[in-house]
Parts: sequence; structure tokens; C-alpha cells
Amino acid sequence: MTESQLKQKLSPKFLLVAPGARLSWQYHHRRSELWKLIAGKSSISRSHSDEQGPVQEMTLGEVVSLDKGERHRLIGTDNWGVVAEIWMHADPENPSDENDIIRLQDDYSRK
Repeated sequence: MTESQLKQKLSPKFLLVAPGARLSWQYHHRRSELWKLIAGKSSISRSHSDEQGPVQEMTLGEVVSLDKGERHRLIGTDNWGVVAEIWMHADPENPSDENDIIRLQDDYSRK
């Protein structure tokens, strides 16, 4: 994270993913994100196209940087995973919110 990014409006969030569960395959127009696995186990899939990328196991304590517009999905493995997520808003005057989730696929039928 750069000094200029730290000066932007940031929004923290925690994600929990159950064993075998998948969060939505999604992207955002108004934010990039930082993810850090802080407990348990989890995997991630990411891609710059609508086609889902390969599934990669996350490493405890390692920061994953997701670009604005990059497709991504958190995937549960054989144990619960806890991921700290920080939103970095592209425009502090028009910060991202939950309406800035473009879901391409969702196991829970959310829009």
C-alpha cells in the first residue's frame, strides 16, 4: 500500500467463508481491494475477464491486491476462513458501497 493510498478513504470489512462455500464471482467499478487471510483456510479465484481463473490457496498473513474491475471470488476449503478486506475507493467524492458489486455468478441467487 502506498502513502497516497493510505491518504484515501478506506473501508474495512471482514469476510467469513464456510468449508466448501463460494462467495459470488464479482467485480467493482469504484474500488480496488486488499485481502488478507487472518485465520483458517481459504482459496481465491481471480481474472481480468468474466471467465473464472484458477483456484489458488491463500497464504495466512499474505496480502492479495485486487484491481478495480478485476473479477474475484473467495472459496472455502476444508476449514472456515476469515479474510480482512480493505476497500480503496477510486473516487473519495463518490465512494464505493454495496451497490458497487457486479455479480457475474452467485450460489445464493443475489443480484
